[in-house]
This record gives sequence, C-alpha cells and structure tokens, in this order.
Amino acid sequence: MSVKKPIIVAVSGLSSNTGKTTLVCELLKRLPGWEAIKLTRGHYRSCGKDPKGCCVSDLLRDEPLIRSGREENYEAGKDTGRFWDAGAANVHWVIVGEDQVEDGIKQALSRVAAPGVVVEGNSFLDYVNADFSIMCARAGANKLKASARQTLEKADALYLSTIDDCDGATARARFDEWRDSLAIDLDFAVPVLTREGIPQLIERVRGKHECLCATSAFSASPR
Repeated sequence: MSVKKPIIVAVSGLSSNTGKTTLVCELLKRLPGWEAIKLTRGHYRSCGKDPKGCCVSDLLRDEPLIRSGREENYEAGKDTGRFWDAGAANVHWVIVGEDQVEDGIKQALSRVAAPGVVVEGNSFLDYVNADFSIMCARAGANKLKASARQTLEKADALYLSTIDDCDGATARARFDEWRDSLAIDLDFAVPVLTREGIPQLIERVRGKHECLCATSAFSASPR
C-alpha cells in the first residue's frame, strides 16, 4: 500500500527577520488541520548571541533531534508555540547540524499525518522539492543571504512583510527602491504579494493541493 505524501509548502527568507514565522502563522490559521515544521540549523559552538534567544548548540546530537507534539515543543512566544496558537494540528521542531539537514527534514516529513505541512526554513530546499514555495522579504532593506538568490529561483511567490502596516503599493515601492540599489541583479518572475494578498496565496496553495490530489487519484485508479 502506498503512503500518501502531504503537500509541502515552504516558507523561506531572502534575509533574516523577514516575517517568515508570522506568515507561517497566517497560513496555518487559514489551512485547518495542517501541520508545521520548524527547521533550526545550529553549530557546535556558541553563536555569540543570547543562548536563551537563539542558540541551540547544546541541543545538537550525532543524529538530528526532532521534537514533535505539544508537550515536546510548545513554549509561549517562541516560533513553535506561535504555530500551535495559530491552529497547527501538530508541530515538529527539527534541530540539526550543518550536515544533518537532509536526514532531519526527511525524518520530520515522515511524521506528518495531515494532508499538508508548512515548513519554515531555507536550507531544506536543497534536499526536498516543495509543492509550493514562498520567499519572504522585508518591504525595505534586506541583508541578502548568500543562498537567497538560488532559493528565490525555486519560489512560486514573493511575500513582502512590513513593520508599519503600510499598504501593498507602498511595500512594493520600498522593495523596488532597495532592489534598484543593489550592485547585483536580483531578477525573478513570480507574483509579489503583501498581507493584502494572503487570500491569493491560500487559493494558490489549495489549488495546488486539489491538483495533486486529482493526479494521485488518477495514478491510483486501475488501468
């Protein structure tokens, strides 16, 4: 008997602090019954920041560490806690070293029992093909990650977050101004959406889900 795989929606970032977690929560609120995966990649050393805020070096093991279920990963205010509060059916926190990303994300995906899962992270896209990929960026300046351009090539949509609740037109203008200031060409051919366009994102995700379900049903039908 074949195992039905969930639809995978990836939420990645053009840089740090681009509103990825907030967007994941917005998606989970509108996709009842879906699960979430948070991928945290650490180093076997202190990251130099507040250990209580971000460092997971003390959690790294010889194998990927995956904490699934509310009792294992709920903490109010933290990303996983926010996923639960947004309505996730289950949350899986994947903590991995640099060379454990592929094994960790595949183990976490094998635990998903829902029809769909939203995955927050960038590096896992090197090992897993998402069914729908969203790249997040700030409407203003972004500290461009080295891998961001490659990840952007895999995106189906670019989502602009703001810190002042400006309208979509203003957000796009700010992003275009920053983009024009770059010394490199940041080219892409995907829809650029803001908070106002979240319903469009949901419709596209649902459309992809229905398409995959139809394809799966056709493949499973007797010839």
